[in-house]
Amino acid sequence: MGRTRTTNKGLPRGLQLKNGRYYHVTTVTPRKWTALGPDRATALLAWARLEGAEPDAGVKTFDVVAQRYEREVIPTKARRTQEDNLKELERLRAVFGRMLVEAIKPHHVRGYLDKRGQTAKARANREKALLSHIINKAREWGYTDAPNPCQGVKGFKEAGRDRYVSDAEFQAVWEKADQTLRDAMDLALLTGQRPADVLKIKREDLRDSALWIVQNKTGAKRAIELTGELAKLIERINTRPRERLSVFLVQDDNGRPLGMFGLRSRFDKARSKAGADFQFRDIRAKTASDTGDLAHSQQLLGHKKRDMTEHYVRERIGARVRPLR
Repeated sequence: MGRTRTTNKGLPRGLQLKNGRYYHVTTVTPRKWTALGPDRATALLAWARLEGAEPDAGVKTFDVVAQRYEREVIPTKARRTQEDNLKELERLRAVFGRMLVEAIKPHHVRGYLDKRGQTAKARANREKALLSHIINKAREWGYTDAPNPCQGVKGFKEAGRDRYVSDAEFQAVWEKADQTLRDAMDLALLTGQRPADVLKIKREDLRDSALWIVQNKTGAKRAIELTGELAKLIERINTRPRERLSVFLVQDDNGRPLGMFGLRSRFDKARSKAGADFQFRDIRAKTASDTGDLAHSQQLLGHKKRDMTEHYVRERIGARVRPLR
């Protein structure tokens, strides 16, 4: 009869914890130590593969996989995506947390979509997409070899935004905006960039007669020439009196940079006063539609394919066609 363990209690024979890391240790001499990493669930799975044993069911729950996904995958994404994923993950854990990953079936996914879709169809689609990615990662990491239960489960149809902002609407909101919001609106209009990319522009990004941008969402790089109205806008922003000069181009009179919450708050107030109903993000679509040149729009917005730009523009201003005669 073997001796009772005094260390590594709760671990199977051949698995040891040393200096915060788990190791598989052979029982025959000379003993071979194989590093399995600092994560207990991952180490238990690796131990089971090396020993040819069935891993404990407790290490294959959705919550265990979600914890690893949160630790290893989410931090690699854009900040806004990280924030969205964490909120989505909280909802998924409430439903699937204690389930074994391999026990999640298509009818569970369908049921989740139907219930969540009663109040938020778009969010339900995003949460299903995250669930699918987590399960694919679980397959890669060895938690399950079962098919992805999200495959073949259709999400809800979403209508893309088709809002075109007229010059009059833009001007009406612009006139009700404070100077900081006007700077942001003008930058968004002239560069065609997403709100987050507009707000992150730093003064050091203005060099070599161009505005250098790396888009958060796609990583696309753009060097937008500092000419025409954009050059005048930059001069206007730089010469406006301030309490202090921020490293960010869009800042208030006290030198504080404008964040997404501040942008939305200021824009909502100006929009309400102007009696308008478009969103700040619709300015990007206005830029694409107003160039009159799809190739120019594609380059400015950073779309990889021309078809995407054509769809982007056509949905808002309609296809231009000739009459019968």
